[in-house]
Amino acid sequence: MAKKTTQAATATVEDKLRALYNLQIVDRRIDEIRNLRGELPLEVQDLEDEIAGLETRLARIEEEVNSAKTEIKGHKQLIKGCQEKISKYEEQQKNVRNNREFDAIAKEIEFQELEIQLAEKHIREFEATVENRGSVLTGVQEKLAERKGHLEFKQGELASIIKETEKEEAVLLERSSALSENLGDERLLSAYNRIRGKVNNGLAIVSIERGAASGSYFTIPPQRQMEIAQRKKIMVDEHSGRILVDSALAREEEEKMAAELAALV
Repeated sequence: MAKKTTQAATATVEDKLRALYNLQIVDRRIDEIRNLRGELPLEVQDLEDEIAGLETRLARIEEEVNSAKTEIKGHKQLIKGCQEKISKYEEQQKNVRNNREFDAIAKEIEFQELEIQLAEKHIREFEATVENRGSVLTGVQEKLAERKGHLEFKQGELASIIKETEKEEAVLLERSSALSENLGDERLLSAYNRIRGKVNNGLAIVSIERGAASGSYFTIPPQRQMEIAQRKKIMVDEHSGRILVDSALAREEEEKMAAELAALV
């Protein structure tokens, strides 16, 4: 802790600007790598979520179809039982002793016939359910297979990009962490991270190019440009809020960091 405090106390504004610009170079390259992946991670996540939803829906439909088939089987068994009872009652009718017994058996036969009619109605209804839900099931299965194929392709594409860049990204992340720790100015680092989070391109510190902050059309007055070139204090662009450095410093650090990163990666 004492060493870091001493570094902070002895580092000049120019030292801090150079260190911060080096950090920006590394973070910029990390951003480029992640941008290379583009929307692929989100696309993969969306496909995985959609597939999970389709699988849940598929399971529900399969359960409905299986339940309907079970009901059909049960009602067919009921019909078979009713038919056996009718056959038995018809045999009994042949041996009745009076009309009263005959009528009683006839009512039992009629009841069993009604049970058969009701069971047949239920069978038709459940068969319609099996047919209708079966069509939906086929559609969901086809869509699920298509989405799984698409997911496999996207996962392969993402894995390929990650494989190509993971070593470089790991090195860059480690270098970014080291540069952040060695900057020696928590307030400046905090400001840098805050600006990076606010600007679209993630560039918190930029150089002066053709009289304006890089990427800006607003001209910086000559006197202010001279102050920036002197590197005596931290200067901020009043339009974008980004930290400014002169083009010579930026060029020097770009060349130095390019050689350093090439050696690391």
